[in-house]
Amino acid sequence: MRLKGKTCVVTAAGQGIGAATARVFAREGARVWATDVDAGKLEALAGVDGITARKLDVLDKGAIGRLATETGAIDVLFNCAGFVHHGTVLDATDEQWQFAFDLNVRSMFWTIQAFLPGMLGKGSGSIVNMSSVASHLGYPVYFAYSAAKGAVRSMTKSVAVHCQMNKYNIRCNSIHAGAIDTQMVRESTRLLGMDMSFWESSPTGLGKPEDVANLVVYLASDESRFVNGTEILIDNALTVQ
Repeated sequence: MRLKGKTCVVTAAGQGIGAATARVFAREGARVWATDVDAGKLEALAGVDGITARKLDVLDKGAIGRLATETGAIDVLFNCAGFVHHGTVLDATDEQWQFAFDLNVRSMFWTIQAFLPGMLGKGSGSIVNMSSVASHLGYPVYFAYSAAKGAVRSMTKSVAVHCQMNKYNIRCNSIHAGAIDTQMVRESTRLLGMDMSFWESSPTGLGKPEDVANLVVYLASDESRFVNGTEILIDNALTVQ
């Protein structure tokens, strides 16, 4: 019950890391608002104790504001929504670049703006932004995605320092995951002409959504009260090899 009494919002909770985190949040005693643009993907969570499922398009600023009004002041915001774009700097189109930044960056900007005032009113809070090892490594085939996740990395630090300097008692951290067994990674791997055996047989292996979810719980809990503005890699040493 490490999150007992806390109210949490999770985006992209319909599958993968978002779904795993919503379940672990609830297991740890939180009241969870699990959101996704695809309401059908939330059906599996609708009957879980402690979870309220809501359809949310994080590209709709008005919808985010309405959700913030419905939830009231929250304790934890987990920004999990994102999308992997393929292509090098020569392949990327203006439309792909724009969508990469809209979904991976602008959506987080909007959710933070919407939910941070409530945290300020409570005098505490934790914001966790989902990034990627692509923000650290030179992945030429993930040009737009890497750039967008790099922006998430920097945005997180700006929010953290803003809150720390003003003594708001609100923390903001980012998680940078390697290969995790999710539908998004499976589809990305397929588009590169490979299958999941590539990751499974690699030295770093393949992580599970629950591996990331457990890290999010730590950052959401009071146990991490002195962790702020940090980028945490969860990649089984991929980035240091």
